[in-house]
Amino acid sequence: MRIIDVHTHPIFSGYGHKDSEIKQLVTQGRSLGIERMISLGDVLRYGAKPNAAQLTTLNNENGHLQKLHPDYFVGFCYLNPTLGERAVMQEAERCVTKFGFKGIKLEIANNAADPCMKHVMKAARTFQLPVLQHSWSTTIIKDRRAQSDPEDTALLARRHPDVSIIMAHLVGIGFRGVLAAKGLPNLYVDTSGAFPEEGLVEYAVEHLGADHVLYGSDLPIRDGAVKIGSVLGTSLSAHVCHQIFFANTARLLNLN
Repeated sequence: MRIIDVHTHPIFSGYGHKDSEIKQLVTQGRSLGIERMISLGDVLRYGAKPNAAQLTTLNNENGHLQKLHPDYFVGFCYLNPTLGERAVMQEAERCVTKFGFKGIKLEIANNAADPCMKHVMKAARTFQLPVLQHSWSTTIIKDRRAQSDPEDTALLARRHPDVSIIMAHLVGIGFRGVLAAKGLPNLYVDTSGAFPEEGLVEYAVEHLGADHVLYGSDLPIRDGAVKIGSVLGTSLSAHVCHQIFFANTARLLNLN
């Protein structure tokens, strides 16, 4: 089974700064059939709201990682929407022109429904990039000021139908999150987040369509073999598994 992992953090919380650690990660990934990893950066190193200089540091690390292994890692540009339009557009342009990054990553600087998201959507349209938004059920984490409930990410997709949005963490958004994403052709869900939950992947395919579910692990926070098993252990056909594991992300990011 060919696999593209759309949600990884090869450099995260002290891990991944040594070339030996990255080589080990690549070797382990290839042994599991993972042909490419989408690298999202060490997004929480500087807290929820990194400044412009801190974003530059994190994105430079991601760019260096991609340069070391250009046939394996694909970088996303980490942005903080609260810094304003000028800062967002400048960093997005730098990431695209200098590194060739293929998407935008957002974490918990603000809620996905906030007005400042219009700056990120402008960058996404300008450079034709999908946006991967951290999402989690706020009925569990009890915080909606900066955390984005699946309803918030769905609202973002509804407001900007010309931008492709990836709602992160299928297990974190749960069955309710799948229903929130239903009927939005520009909204995708990745399978990352927490331990597998029986029936959830099948439920996402049933309500969103097989072409709107993307495989993601959240490495190194989650175990790759376990997350792969959460798809292989379903009742889904081999063709649908191939869509989730590989074809959908390859098409969305235009990866050969």
